[in-house]
Amino acid sequence: MTEVQEKMKSYLKNRTYSFFEGIEDQAKRTPLNNIYTELYITHGGSGEVNNEHEVRQIETACRFPVEQETSIQLNDIFKPLPGQDKHIRTVLTKGVAGIGKTVSVLKFMLDWAEGKANQDIQIIFPLPFRDLNLMRDTNQSLIELLHHSFIETKESEISENKNIVFVFDGLDECRLPLDFQNNKICCDVTESTSVDVLLTNLIKGILLPSAHIWITTQPAAANQISPECVDQVTEVRGFNDLQKEEYFRKIIGEEELASRIISHIKTSRSLHIMCHIPVFCWISACVLERLLVEAESREIPKNLTQMYAHLMIFQSKLRSQKYPVEHANDSHWDKEMILALGKLAFQQLDKGNLIFYEEDLRECGIDIKDAAVYSGVCTQIFREESGLNQMKVYCFVHLSIQEFLAALYVFLMFTNNNINLMAKEKSLRKNKLYHDAVDKALRFENGHLDLFLRFLLGLSLQSNQHLLQSLLTPTGSRSHRNKKTVKYIKENIRKKLPLERCINLFHCLNELNDHSLVEEIQSYLRSGSLSKSKLSFRQWSALVFMLLTSEKLDVFDLKKYIRLIFLKLLPVVRSSRTALLNKCKLTKKSCEALASLLKSNSCCLRLLDMSGNKLQDSGVKLLSAGLEDPHCKLETLK
Repeated sequence: MTEVQEKMKSYLKNRTYSFFEGIEDQAKRTPLNNIYTELYITHGGSGEVNNEHEVRQIETACRFPVEQETSIQLNDIFKPLPGQDKHIRTVLTKGVAGIGKTVSVLKFMLDWAEGKANQDIQIIFPLPFRDLNLMRDTNQSLIELLHHSFIETKESEISENKNIVFVFDGLDECRLPLDFQNNKICCDVTESTSVDVLLTNLIKGILLPSAHIWITTQPAAANQISPECVDQVTEVRGFNDLQKEEYFRKIIGEEELASRIISHIKTSRSLHIMCHIPVFCWISACVLERLLVEAESREIPKNLTQMYAHLMIFQSKLRSQKYPVEHANDSHWDKEMILALGKLAFQQLDKGNLIFYEEDLRECGIDIKDAAVYSGVCTQIFREESGLNQMKVYCFVHLSIQEFLAALYVFLMFTNNNINLMAKEKSLRKNKLYHDAVDKALRFENGHLDLFLRFLLGLSLQSNQHLLQSLLTPTGSRSHRNKKTVKYIKENIRKKLPLERCINLFHCLNELNDHSLVEEIQSYLRSGSLSKSKLSFRQWSALVFMLLTSEKLDVFDLKKYIRLIFLKLLPVVRSSRTALLNKCKLTKKSCEALASLLKSNSCCLRLLDMSGNKLQDSGVKLLSAGLEDPHCKLETLK
């Protein structure tokens, strides 16, 4: 085993030593140890599925400082938590796209390969789901799969008495039918069967029960793994404020420029929130470094739409310089590239796909040779990778880039060609693009199109369209009556939609520079008349949105508001660290709602003051049930 171990360590060291975005360009590779910034990994509860859009999850998470959670060190991923007395075989690590799951996997393997940690592990097999997808139509044994994927292991035997770790990165990219209930049993490493059968038996512990399994996934895909198969759930929480600054200084290198970028990020709430995601820090660094150094723009991006538009401009210019085209002589944009990638982004977003294969590209009219050019030049937009079998897979560097390009494509098709891709029937409602887009986004309870909608509305503003330049045809209709869209969004808020849907509509109003509902609530607060006012559902929604998007939500004091509407403010209570509900005449129904909230893994409450409430026995029993739940994180109860 020693010789094979050394070969695998050498293989992993070569694979993980340096980090790159885009294709493997040796000139652009950066040593991982030089830029790696420690991430917070926390215990993630039961593995319950969070179907919210990742930006919503980040907006929630950033209100609760990650340093106040009990963190798990990366190299201790298979060790029991303090107070736990059980063997950890299978770990499921959740985290939104770009939060650092894959980089954490690379760092874990690099530390092992360099002899820095976990030397009791004899061998690590990295098997990303995007590579396993390419084997979905083949039958082979586990031994054949490993020997085929890692030539370093061809001379070795895989037996039960060896400490082996399998790393399955990117469950959200899985296109295999992981049927844990009905797949046949396989306990022999030499038995030939389908890849999904091998995986379900490995994860269940029927095949190689002594092996360790590490699976990473975005939260929405976590339910593909049966809960009884998972010993520990962890979550990668991204950067806190200090880690953001550390990362910018590492990646920029120049102290003064890094400080200027950090200062600018702090001026925008939306940019500062997104920088909890390491990939967005990287995007921001790329854009702001060029703008601040080249001083080619009077306006530095202050919101997401502007940031992503500048990112596309830089990449488009880069490709035009390397591959000149006649129509791009006086333009920042390579229109052909944007339309091709935009079509791919939109069609695949509509299907819910983040990883694409050759057939997906051909379906959108992209030649495979063009894909190589895009990924070779547009390294911050589109990526081409070789799997274990050297077959090509493609993806956008981050979901938000796919969403922006999809929105840009929909906007251009409407503006230049009068085609409404959001309409149910293409021949109808040609001039109702933004209404149709709002309707379609509202149909997805998980917020699948939330950020897409924000980008689309941001692009509708003439103040942002100067960035689009030659993408708009001379005959294209550039005017858009934002007042009608604002009115339509407010009408939808009035319909008493689920609060989560309403919150994104308020974000959409912000994109359209309409803050009237929030300003109305702020005037109530300033006048001190809020507790005496009878608010409409729309006004309640505005109050919740305002509180949830405030800088910090450490303490929530119900007495500042109306005591009898506790249930309407539950989302605010859930996102607060301290809730002061003393002397608020709480009812049995309030206790029931509070107990349910305490059982939730997403509840941030640590201190709850309920003194001065005359709770009946029924209310006390309900509350006790919430306090006894293993997910309850409350530390102090008054």
